[in-house]
Amino acid sequence: MNYIIIKCGGSVLEELPLTFYQDVVNLQKSRKWKPIIVHGGGPFISSLLHKLQIETKFHDGMRITSPEVLDVVEMVLTGSVNKNIVSQLKKAGGRALGISGADGDLLNAKIMDNGNLGLVGEVHQVNTELVSQIMFTDNIPVISPIGIDERGNRLNINGDLAAAAVAKALGGKLCFVSDISGVYSEENGKKIWKRTLNKKEAEQLINKKIIKGGMVPKVRSALDTLSAGVKEVVILDGKEKSSLSNFCAGMEVGTKMVQ
Repeated sequence: MNYIIIKCGGSVLEELPLTFYQDVVNLQKSRKWKPIIVHGGGPFISSLLHKLQIETKFHDGMRITSPEVLDVVEMVLTGSVNKNIVSQLKKAGGRALGISGADGDLLNAKIMDNGNLGLVGEVHQVNTELVSQIMFTDNIPVISPIGIDERGNRLNINGDLAAAAVAKALGGKLCFVSDISGVYSEENGKKIWKRTLNKKEAEQLINKKIIKGGMVPKVRSALDTLSAGVKEVVILDGKEKSSLSNFCAGMEVGTKMVQ
């Protein structure tokens, strides 16, 4: 039985077809895979913050999080986004249990970057027993990336980093579901699909601003996860039919991260 941790970015969630969720459900029902979804929700958070006239800033693709911003982040992620994914999996013929990383010490975290990003955390321990208990009931875990520290304080966790932490803890494969078919570079005015990408190549593309914004923590966390012993990491297009199941079948899909 193989774990497959599926990170769904907020930018692609509204565009994912029902067939994507059917893919997830079919992987679980095959008994060869144990799918776990970790999701983001950045655009939905930004939209609500704008409506509430709450200022928000970013640094290297990470949202600087004040207590006021954190309340909105949690409301959106653990509330509407998480339960919508649970609903989609149900429509696809599966069962899912949506849970916040703060519940049951699922994502035990500590302040990141000495607090320069505000209430943003990094995961230092995953409650894998809780994940196993959810799966034992034939439910697909759907995890909202809100962490909790040893004092009970909630922390905003970057969804890519949360997914990477879960993959490290379980020793599973990691799949970043995006709205593009992986990483591209530009040569002579043409986009060239990067079938594989290593750390040196990634840093060069980041320095050239070819990889930028929210893709920066995605790529870096993917490569860091490989260093921690995760078997495979890929960035793929969730709108592309059967892209997830094709990856699990060993086919060439998206951009695969390599050491």
